[in-house]
Amino acid sequence: MTKPSEQDMALARQARLAGAVMAVAIVAWVGLQFLGGQLGWQARYAFLVDFAALAAFAWGLIVTFRIWRLKGR
Repeated sequence: MTKPSEQDMALARQARLAGAVMAVAIVAWVGLQFLGGQLGWQARYAFLVDFAALAAFAWGLIVTFRIWRLKGR
């Protein structure tokens, strides 16, 4: 069995980071939405949480697409 190249290891680290960011984003989003509902937060704070989660998902999608594109070389 051959040893993975340094580029493969770097892409694997990026993929793990993207997955972790997306997983933390969904857990934080659900938790903060629940907490905001229980504490009666204003709707603008719910939208702030939504936009932060969307930003995390967009970042994860961009990183994942970049990994996919680089792996195809």
